[in-house]
Amino acid sequence: MNIDVQTLRWYAAVAQQLHFARAAQSLGISRIRLSKTIVELEEQLGVDLFVPGVSPTELTEDGRALLERALVEIAEDDRLSELAQVAAAEPTTFTIGYAEGVTLTKWTRIWADRFPDVTLSVTATTPETQVSALHDGTVDVSFVRPPIDREGLNAIGLYQEVQVVVVPKDHAVAAFDSVTASDLADEHLLADPATVPEWAAVATELEVGNRPALPPMNSTAETFEYVAAGLGVAIVPHSVARFNARKDLVYRPVTDIEQSQIALAWVAEHEDDRIEEFIGIVRGRSTRSSRGSADDAPVKKKKAHPSKPARPVAKTKTNARRSGKRR
Repeated sequence: MNIDVQTLRWYAAVAQQLHFARAAQSLGISRIRLSKTIVELEEQLGVDLFVPGVSPTELTEDGRALLERALVEIAEDDRLSELAQVAAAEPTTFTIGYAEGVTLTKWTRIWADRFPDVTLSVTATTPETQVSALHDGTVDVSFVRPPIDREGLNAIGLYQEVQVVVVPKDHAVAAFDSVTASDLADEHLLADPATVPEWAAVATELEVGNRPALPPMNSTAETFEYVAAGLGVAIVPHSVARFNARKDLVYRPVTDIEQSQIALAWVAEHEDDRIEEFIGIVRGRSTRSSRGSADDAPVKKKKAHPSKPARPVAKTKTNARRSGKRR
């Protein structure tokens, strides 16, 4: 016979204290209401739960059996209530931050298959916000491009990708399969030289001291506008160039500058089951990403002509610079 948990709680209070008035007070109800509930329970069960006419109050055999059952069902109800409270307190959304150029599709698809009850959201970050978004709780985890300030963070490296130089399609560099930092020495870099130390070490404008001030640039798309206008060149990770591809620009791998790394970062003290699950999903992918290979560039390599073998830009540096001078 089913008995609601509230009635069992009221009965257990009387059965354990063996005093109706004190039990009613502990439950916050009137003695009359408690007594009526117990009488109705006895009628429902068809047995006496308390020995009639005995003072102090005493349980019958049926009363003791019901108390054992009541305590088990009350404990189970408490357990389920606690689980429900924990579930209600847990966030139902998991937010991923990602640096420009990172493709999330594979990982988000696996997450959706494994955890359909946890909504996944994604937020684009910039070099300026990729760490602050973690600390202020905007995102739970983030795909970042080091170097970053790792204080308070955990991070795992995932893969590397080649960096490319972006130039107008009629620039001398466009005729070659790849270039080196030295081949770009006479170019104006539309970025802080410190971000490409290999170029800074050979840059003519830094050696001479005539480097012009950078124009205002708030996005990659805006930087590429300046490149298209002939005001300089940009060096960016391969995926960023591909994501922002334009018909009037081309990009070529720069073979001797440090590759760009992608890492997954999260706040150390905020690590929970969701973050651990997502780390597991991401680690299922090899860290040797094809995105780190120069051969992955969607630009056809020029075949060497028998009578005129392809040569690196460095060997025809003067002519290349003259034909590719800034406009």
